[in-house]
Amino acid sequence: MKIVFNIIAVLLLLVGAVWILQGMSIIGGSVMSGQSQWTLIGGIVLLVGIVVLFFTNRKRASSPKKSS
Repeated sequence: MKIVFNIIAVLLLLVGAVWILQGMSIIGGSVMSGQSQWTLIGGIVLLVGIVVLFFTNRKRASSPKKSS
């Protein structure tokens, strides 16, 4: 399941980056080019990708073992 979430996170990062660049008119040839709302939407998608990547790969604290 961790691999699936990592793939989703990377796709969100890539899509968010492309949308930011299109919104800033760095990547042209799309209806989204030069539209500032896509810069904002891309930033939100990029942030969601970072959060998913962080929570997927964080190390969980191991529970202490009871000694007998």
